[in-house]
Amino acid sequence: MSVERPGVPKGKERSAPEPVTAVIDAAGAWLPRGLEQVETGLNEAVDRGGALSGDAVTTLKAGGKRMRPMLVLLCAGPGGGDAAVRAGIAVELVHTASLVHDDVLDRAPLRRGQPTVFSRSGRGRATSVGDQLFAAAFRVLVDGGDQAAIAELSRTAVDLARGELMQRRGAFNMHLGEEEYFERCSLKTGRLFEAACVLGRSTVNPDQAGVISLFGNRIGLAFQMLDDVLDIAGPPERTGKARGTDLLDGTVTLPFIVAGEIDPSLLEVDLTGLDEASAAAVCDRIEATGALDRVRGRAMGLIEEAKEGLASSGLDSEQRELLELIADGVVLRYS
Repeated sequence: MSVERPGVPKGKERSAPEPVTAVIDAAGAWLPRGLEQVETGLNEAVDRGGALSGDAVTTLKAGGKRMRPMLVLLCAGPGGGDAAVRAGIAVELVHTASLVHDDVLDRAPLRRGQPTVFSRSGRGRATSVGDQLFAAAFRVLVDGGDQAAIAELSRTAVDLARGELMQRRGAFNMHLGEEEYFERCSLKTGRLFEAACVLGRSTVNPDQAGVISLFGNRIGLAFQMLDDVLDIAGPPERTGKARGTDLLDGTVTLPFIVAGEIDPSLLEVDLTGLDEASAAAVCDRIEATGALDRVRGRAMGLIEEAKEGLASSGLDSEQRELLELIADGVVLRYS
């Protein structure tokens, strides 16, 4: 679905998938205007990348939902101004950079159904593109003089790296526990959602930033859990990658952990010997245990916890309603 935006010719709108469109439809004009400014700023940020800018632009336009910049804008509200737009740009650049680097580490051929920079141009160029995107994120904030935002995003980037290192250390560990799984997800996924909320609220009321961080963390965790379910359930035409891609990479996720508790014979699977066909067969075994429904239920519980926390967030009624739509949209995307 495309969303018409001020100043964008009809037919040239950037495609905006659910749950983004539902929020835009319910919001005042300030939100689509802010998202348009973020999109313009993203293009401007990577256009300064010289020889790497083509790959960077292609990566940015490969179907991202822009949920993180939307969280920045929603937590800031209509009064967020240019600072919120800059924060939204920076958050999306960091997110995209982390995906490019993940694809290098995973040797991933596809991302969102499209060839990755790694598969198109090789490890060296993909690493450089990711580095450029990280640098561009901080340049946006430096140019705006956003010192507090720089500090928050710096801490977030460190946590993303820590999460990736945890994932590498835990690769092919059939006995990975839930505690380590959730710590990894908090660092790799929840942390950037949390930072988006904190950065947005800080532009208008820094004292309320800590309260809204829980919302970001919880929907980030739910997002990751449901993404892990989708990796098992597929189908590839929806996910843009083969079923069981995490298993092929040696990444043990909550559906596998829960399924292993129900059917211990799954813990005897040799992940190092899987190909696409055998990975799909393991996915069928995981699904047969009922583990996916259990993980979905736990993700729903986190979504409800996130929504309940909005009551004490200090946000106005419109912001709370739109953030609830975002939270519900995380579930809708995977239903």
